[in-house]
Amino acid sequence: MLHIKIIDPDGSISTLETPADCGIGKSRQNEIRLANWRIAQDHARLMTTPSGIMIQCLGAYGGVSVNGERIDVHAGPLQRHDLIGIGPYRLQVAALMPDSEPVAATSSSRRGAAIPEQDPPVVTGDTLMPAGPLVLPLVNHASANPAQRELEFEWRRRLHAELLQTMDLRRHDVSAMSDQQLRHDTDALIRQIMLTRDTEIACELDRDLLRQQVLNEAIGLGPLEELLADEQVSEIMVNRYDEIYVERAGRLHRHPLVFTGERAVLGVIERIVAPLGRRIDESSPMVDARLKDGSRVNAIIAPLALKGATLTIRKFARRKLTADDLVRAGSLSAAMAEFLRICVVARKNIVVSGGTGSGKTTLLNILSNCIPDHERVITVEDAAELKLHHAHLISLEARPANIEGKGAVTIRDLVRNTLRMRPDRIVVGECRGAEALDMLQAMNTGHEGSLTTLHANTPRDGLARLETMVLMAGMDLPLQAIREQISSAVDIIVQQSRFACGTRMVTSITEITGMESGKILLQELFRFASQGVDSKAGKVRGCFTGCDLVPTFYDDLRAAGITPDLSIFKPDATLASAPRDLA
Repeated sequence: MLHIKIIDPDGSISTLETPADCGIGKSRQNEIRLANWRIAQDHARLMTTPSGIMIQCLGAYGGVSVNGERIDVHAGPLQRHDLIGIGPYRLQVAALMPDSEPVAATSSSRRGAAIPEQDPPVVTGDTLMPAGPLVLPLVNHASANPAQRELEFEWRRRLHAELLQTMDLRRHDVSAMSDQQLRHDTDALIRQIMLTRDTEIACELDRDLLRQQVLNEAIGLGPLEELLADEQVSEIMVNRYDEIYVERAGRLHRHPLVFTGERAVLGVIERIVAPLGRRIDESSPMVDARLKDGSRVNAIIAPLALKGATLTIRKFARRKLTADDLVRAGSLSAAMAEFLRICVVARKNIVVSGGTGSGKTTLLNILSNCIPDHERVITVEDAAELKLHHAHLISLEARPANIEGKGAVTIRDLVRNTLRMRPDRIVVGECRGAEALDMLQAMNTGHEGSLTTLHANTPRDGLARLETMVLMAGMDLPLQAIREQISSAVDIIVQQSRFACGTRMVTSITEITGMESGKILLQELFRFASQGVDSKAGKVRGCFTGCDLVPTFYDDLRAAGITPDLSIFKPDATLASAPRDLA
């Protein structure tokens, strides 16, 4: 435990006890919360190492100072009289020693040695803080995570560099090896290197864990391997080789493990994009790709990425998700899920609208799996992400230009080609540009039941964005004609939203009912009625409700033998406010 003395801007002093590894900032996740506009959500971190307590700056604009001097990344070991400056606050740190006589743990060679005599204590403010270095007693492996991480990182870096040098000297032709053979041979080589360095490697390090980490970084995805295996992680963000963030339950957290260097990150990116026939280099420093499990990958390197190679991975669930999973997660109600299933079966054209990271593709995948198995489905995507389980399925993926700037095949080219492939359903992963015109024409020419997504914050914004994308096709169509195309082609807009707390929900299911006076008419069938934020849980509160409006195609459904229960469109009795009509 650490004993922290905090000097407020007004001079008042408070103290608290924190774990040996603790965060400092404004967010609730930090053990030391400081409220001031000059302090970032995650500003700094205190870490306990064998040599003492270190302070780490997490890149906040205001920075961190020790005794008036601003630090770059790390500083320490801290002395008990050191003043840490974070915004307008000043902090002093001391370690809480156990009752038994402490033992120094600055290195493995000094283990068991008594701490030398320290300077007499000094009094600062109203708290007695002994002088001298902050040396902690020897702790077990479980409580020495910060120290273990530093040692593991150093030895990972050394062993990885020696492995690359050894493979280069032996002239291994890795391109001719299978994945299994490459992994086996590399593992054997790492074991041999570690055996020769065994007396040098710190004895408290787990040899098997260290070997696995070096192997993952050499031929796998390095520290990302365990994150990809963690089902609670939904997104992985590598800002640079020593800065990795993950998203869990909609919130961002910094990951303690890092890459050994820029070269390791570039190697991981290359291993991802090479099997897909994509490339990334100075002439083409951006790339979209996917992993074997379908997870979406975006990479960007220097000279565009100033901090170093940046990698973003949006993970997909390993198992097939269904509408019931969304209902259990509170993303929509059972009535909304059943209505959307009916719309898909009844061949209604559906557009899923939402912001970045709101869950559009996940919802599109679930809706697509509601398509009857006997129908011929063709998917068109920029980078293949959809996982459909139909026997009669064709998946098409766009292709970027080659090194000469030729050979590109756009989504619009693929959408046009699908019309010649006798599709029952066309599913476009996302409309971003001129392909929107071809998609609308397909919906209007006998390809009912098509699905797609687009970026927009509301259903009305989605219509405006559709108009803009159609204009990008360069056909010089009048706005009236575009709106008539949209109103006759699209039946349902499903609005997906991501709240500040990280919760993802279907906030609106809206029907396009036609046109009047040059304006597209909308009526909201279902919505999420927000009731504020729960102050304790920090989550948005509210309920899903019908809007007391029946879809205009209800008679068509009944004629097709589908009779949805009309009670699902009734508003929630607990809501005092009247339902909204977006027309």
